[in-house]
Amino acid sequence: MLIATEAVGVGGVDTLIRSGALAAYGFKKGHIPGGEVAGIVTAVGDGVDTSWIGRRVWGFTGTGGGYAEQAVAPVEEILTLPRGLSAVAAVTLGSAGVVAHFGLRHARFAPGETVLVRGAAGSIGIMAVQLAARGGAAAVAVTTASAERGERLRRLGATHVLDRSGAAGTPAPAGHDVIIDVVAGADMPSFFDRLNPNGRMVAVGAVAGRPPADFGTKIMTAFQKSMSFAAFSAATVPPADRHAVRSEQFAAAGRGELETVVHQVLPLDKAVLAHQKMAAGEVFGRIVLTS
Repeated sequence: MLIATEAVGVGGVDTLIRSGALAAYGFKKGHIPGGEVAGIVTAVGDGVDTSWIGRRVWGFTGTGGGYAEQAVAPVEEILTLPRGLSAVAAVTLGSAGVVAHFGLRHARFAPGETVLVRGAAGSIGIMAVQLAARGGAAAVAVTTASAERGERLRRLGATHVLDRSGAAGTPAPAGHDVIIDVVAGADMPSFFDRLNPNGRMVAVGAVAGRPPADFGTKIMTAFQKSMSFAAFSAATVPPADRHAVRSEQFAAAGRGELETVVHQVLPLDKAVLAHQKMAAGEVFGRIVLTS
């Protein structure tokens, strides 16, 4: 489908692609970033129901092509927007909410367990905090860069605010049953020390780059704790399941039960500025581009 974009989400993966960090996956100079858009369907491909034309939709374009006034997305990655949900809110929630939901499921999170969200100030982390709190977590700890961000995360469901290293500014659980890690990077192995026996860490992002090649030795040296690590990508979730969860979350956001946190809305021609803000660590929530 061809979508006249009203809003385009700026994601962490966009900045990694632009930086060249993912060049090994085939991204080259001239690539147009952007995987998440919302707007009006203006045309459809052969064999696609023409009744889609004129609908307001959320769409996933894949790994690029979204930073444009007109974007193309496959029909299986399109979802009609409910009334009352803005295009800006849709691209803030659409991908992040699904990753957070299924990331917690991948970690086998259960009510009464303690959760740590590492890198909680981004759109995925913010959703993971809200979903863990709504899911009955005994505690939801977060790592973040400032006290001000910590207070904002408390209002979204966090119970304990830690610094980026995981040190507690206030009394916090000695260990965590689940760690949802959006950051990865060089410091990731140190967080295995913060898992309880039978604890599970799931990496749902890598905004700080890849962890050290030998990070698994931390698990092996604490063998008797039976800890586990997994990476998670929403690409492994069947489209029908992603659609069902996304529809539920869009409806919940429309009712005010989930908060979509937008850091700033910028015009499409300010994409460079958006990436500069992301690189500087200034963003709480999501930057959205509008055309």
